[in-house]
Amino acid sequence: MSNILHISASIRGDESVSNALGTALVKGLAAKSGASVTTRDLSKNDVPFVSANRFEANLTPAEDRTPDQQDLAHFSDTLIAELMAADTIVIAAPIYNFGVPATVKAWADMVARAGTTFKYTENGPVGLLEGKKAFITVASGGTPVGSDMDFATSWLTFFLGFLGIKDVELIAADGIMGADGEAKIAAAHAKVAEVAA
Repeated sequence: MSNILHISASIRGDESVSNALGTALVKGLAAKSGASVTTRDLSKNDVPFVSANRFEANLTPAEDRTPDQQDLAHFSDTLIAELMAADTIVIAAPIYNFGVPATVKAWADMVARAGTTFKYTENGPVGLLEGKKAFITVASGGTPVGSDMDFATSWLTFFLGFLGIKDVELIAADGIMGADGEAKIAAAHAKVAEVAA
């Protein structure tokens, strides 16, 4: 039985285009494969930002942590376990001010752990999460995906690759505040249906 990790980040809930695309994709993939689904809604703002003490706790081997460090590292351990258990990752994210929401960056800082999700070598860092498939469903009001002003999808793709997740597929509804916004949303949903079929 495979496992899908569904990460959503939009603050707009049911009105969110990126959420709707991500949810439809997860439902389709799960129905096709019988996979279990783990959901992580970053819009709840419960992922903490990294502090010096939390960073030190995250890098301390579990058996060497103090009780305080165990508490500080618990959330990061949980997020990493979710990511490592997944065969497929679906990240549904809007583009806010040309980049990802701050909650997505907070999640990334929690799951990027040297010696666990990547390692340093004499030739540079190497991701340790190979063999996973990732999808990014993204929506933007005016930022064209793939343009020079899109720092969201390029960063997400790079970050996943840094962890060893090289197989990344992007499904975008961008510029949806324009006159052809509804058509772009419909096209993205058609792509989701195609991928999940």
